Amino acid sequence: MRVVGAALAAVVVLALLAAVHRYLWRRFVGDTTTQGSPWRRAGTIAAYVLPLLSVGALVAGPAGAPFPVQRALAWPGYLWLAALLYLTLALLVGEAVRPLLRRWLARRTAADAAPVREPAPAPVPASAPEAPPEPQSAAPALHTPSRRLFVARAVGGAAAVAGLGTVGYGTYGVLRGPRVKRVTVPLARLPRSAHGFRIAVVSDIHLGPILGRSHTQRIVDAVNRTQPDLIAVVGDLVDGSVADLGPAAEPLAGLRARHGAFFVTGNHEYYSGAAQWVDHVRELGLHPLENARVQTGGFDLAGVNDIAGESEGQGPDFARALGGRDPARAVVLMAHQPVVIDEAVEHGVDLQLSGHTHGGQLWPGNYVAELSNPTVAGLERHGDTQLYVTRGAGAWGPPVRVGAPSDITVVELASRQA
Repeated sequence: MRVVGAALAAVVVLALLAAVHRYLWRRFVGDTTTQGSPWRRAGTIAAYVLPLLSVGALVAGPAGAPFPVQRALAWPGYLWLAALLYLTLALLVGEAVRPLLRRWLARRTAADAAPVREPAPAPVPASAPEAPPEPQSAAPALHTPSRRLFVARAVGGAAAVAGLGTVGYGTYGVLRGPRVKRVTVPLARLPRSAHGFRIAVVSDIHLGPILGRSHTQRIVDAVNRTQPDLIAVVGDLVDGSVADLGPAAEPLAGLRARHGAFFVTGNHEYYSGAAQWVDHVRELGLHPLENARVQTGGFDLAGVNDIAGESEGQGPDFARALGGRDPARAVVLMAHQPVVIDEAVEHGVDLQLSGHTHGGQLWPGNYVAELSNPTVAGLERHGDTQLYVTRGAGAWGPPVRVGAPSDITVVELASRQA
């Protein structure tokens, strides 16, 4: 049944993808070009090639394609997926503008074609020679086919500028690197000695065929500039194997914090060989917390595996990570997905640090993320536990963010005894 369900889902997705591309071809090519023109031929070829590149980018990794092939497909394929979204949204807005523009042009054409009353000619003396008739001139009427073509090109051009401009700006935001956010979180059980303790929270770096070593170095430099007391890397570091992405992760060895850098797995680690990545980040100087806890800086720091590890028997174990601790001490939990907040509340966690959502990454994806996550981004309280969700420092799939800029968050703990 699972295989049948997956096959049906694939058929539905492919049918939807074909329908959307047909719609884009019609509005951008069919309505704006003439039969046999080179622009129509080029647009038609693109309508077939671009979706194939996108599908190739999506399946190359899971299919085990060589990493150079994945990289070659990733840039055009993933960028086109983002462009597809925003070009479609822009065209849908254009559908509302299209009839208004047609009416405006029709009124203007009617006004230009209206007859103009001329004064009666002066009487001509009988002896005067007869003047030759003057040629009649009239404003050329804008025929219906021309008006339709003008509207199609105007709406299509505006949609292309809006859609591609949005994707370009969103790509620049990702490649520029994450910005640093700061948030203060008071904890009731935090001792005065730990007041002002700063944790740099980094999530969802997503090293892969697009984001590589230079992206890692930008993140390391940004984190180190904040001079944190502790660094928490809360999952989804990679989209690929250690063999392919080990060099891209090497700059993580340069992370510096007084109390060290810690790591927990995200769901994408379990698609990429989690055990190998845990060993590799340990070699780079990070401390993996696999359902484990350490005492540091006046509080307990705990970490649980991601729930995707359940399929490998390596899922989150809250009893192991939080059991038997001193209840008088504050505890900060690293957990990739916000959805485990209920277990954190049950185990008396003061603060949970998570990622996973990307803040939605591509608007209006934030509304979709809200359906499956208790918090999409920012700080919220759940009972006696506070949950902070970072938007992440990278991007999955398209290297584009719209309405959800990437971030590294410095969480400053505050003691109520200070």
